Amino acid sequence: MQHDLQKKRSGLALVPFVIFVAIYLGAGLILQAQGVEMAFYQFPSVTAMFIALLAAFAITKGPLDQRFAIFARGASNIDVVTMLMIYLLAGAFSSVAGAMGGRDATVNLGLSLIPVQFLTAGVFIISAFMGTATGTSMGTISAIVPIAVGVAGKAGLSIPLMVGACVGGAMFGDNLSMISDTTIAATRSQGCEMRDKFRVNFFIALPAAVITIVVLLVAGRPEVMPVMDDLSYSFIKVVPYLLVLILALVGINVFLVLTIGIFAAGAIGLATASLDLFGFAQAIWNGFTGMNEVFFLTLFCGGMSEMIAHNGGINWLIEKLRGMIRGNKSAQVGIAALVSLSDFATANNTVAIVVSGSMAKEISQEYKVDPRRTASLLDVFSCVFQGVIPYGAQLLSAAALSVANGYAMSPVDIVLNLWYCWILAIVGLASVFIPFADGVCKKDPWNWEYDVAESGVAAKKALLKAEKSSV
Repeated sequence: MQHDLQKKRSGLALVPFVIFVAIYLGAGLILQAQGVEMAFYQFPSVTAMFIALLAAFAITKGPLDQRFAIFARGASNIDVVTMLMIYLLAGAFSSVAGAMGGRDATVNLGLSLIPVQFLTAGVFIISAFMGTATGTSMGTISAIVPIAVGVAGKAGLSIPLMVGACVGGAMFGDNLSMISDTTIAATRSQGCEMRDKFRVNFFIALPAAVITIVVLLVAGRPEVMPVMDDLSYSFIKVVPYLLVLILALVGINVFLVLTIGIFAAGAIGLATASLDLFGFAQAIWNGFTGMNEVFFLTLFCGGMSEMIAHNGGINWLIEKLRGMIRGNKSAQVGIAALVSLSDFATANNTVAIVVSGSMAKEISQEYKVDPRRTASLLDVFSCVFQGVIPYGAQLLSAAALSVANGYAMSPVDIVLNLWYCWILAIVGLASVFIPFADGVCKKDPWNWEYDVAESGVAAKKALLKAEKSSV
């Protein structure tokens, strides 16, 4: 604890993110109020992030080379590079599959199997299942958004609402999955079992999901039922999408899944004469370049987040929140706010949990918040914020894939239709004051004295080991 208090703390470090949000959202809202079409596309998000990045460089002390080194460390972080590669491969798969006719075939297949009035809720359920099975919201969005956009366009449904349903389902899965990196980070940071955290988390996520499905059944129903004239399709052209879904569900690495999908779509295109070799190569390139906005935005954001952390922005947030806590309930709200603000500053829910985990554990021990409850709060609210910040990887990817599939959409359009994350936030806060999700905690109370003692023993052992190593 003493070590934490000695870390650099500065509210000024958060100014770059405030600048980005003010420019990007501010310009979009002003232009939208003036009736300008595509208001949130008039001031490019990458330009807004670039201006914010310049502000981060300006307030960071030290030689310019050192500042750039800090930026490069964040931009080259494994999580950032992983997202960048997923963007490129997802864009290429979507482009190749669309060019060989796979998108139209898959849309027609979906419309022939599912009643139109249930499609939006159906996409949410499919995304939730896939996200839970695979543990990756990014992989789920990459696989399902292209299909969802095509289906919504053909059926006359709201495309932003359909994409919002897909992203919401993906975040449900990312939050609950036993193999999700957020689950692993939350449970490890609090020293509890994944199955116990799942049981607490389930009773928060399930009511939110059920309410969301009801909302989507009502809001996702078209006012006028469209007449589907031609729903013919070639099943072989649907195979790349099915292949990507199945391989992702069985746990194959997302890079390999998307690569297989790209070449499977290309091979089918060549075999059916829908593509020639040069058309296949061009489709891959078009897919890569179609992701340039989200690529640069994520790269800049990753580097800027590292500069904010270096300048003490995260530690400042932690200190301010700790001063507002008075008891058990406010401690839980403080933990939720801590991880939410950390995600706002880092735009990565796993990183937000890792950054705030140690402080959350100290708070939970001091105010007797069960660690399983703390782990659940960390996972729930990091996923809530990650789902609604317009510069988060999930919304950026969903918007980019929508554009690549013929529908111009900004992340803000999705936020306004992302029912699940907003409902999850309300249910999560309600669970603090009405403990309907704490059954497992009451049934199996946590041994606080043992946990604190064990933490102290572990700390002493680590200190002794460090001293021996230095000798």
